Amino acid sequence: QVQLVESGGGLVQAGGSLRLSCAASGSIFSINAMGWYRQAPGKQRELVARMSSDGGSANYADSVKGRFAISRDNAKNMVFLQMNSLKPEDTAVYYCNAGSIWGDYWGRGTQVTVSS
Repeated sequence: QVQLVESGGGLVQAGGSLRLSCAASGSIFSINAMGWYRQAPGKQRELVARMSSDGGSANYADSVKGRFAISRDNAKNMVFLQMNSLKPEDTAVYYCNAGSIWGDYWGRGTQVTVSS
């Protein structure tokens, strides 16, 4: 089992920045890729950014390219999402995701609200 706990969400004005953190615990050895997804009210959950196990590659949703950056610290079992130039349409619950040999694990989510 893998447990994921997100932090760092909040309310920010458009153009502002937030940094999300996700701490992983449990069967850390089983984790490979980690990433962030988000779900806005009335919409499906979507991929925001995802990073390979060694941090060597990352992919982003087109809507966040150039504004968001994912990083991970494997020594601390953490993954981060730096969000800059935030827009009202970035408002959503952001979920940390970890892929493992047993399947996907999810955190409970952290709310990000961007006011115009």
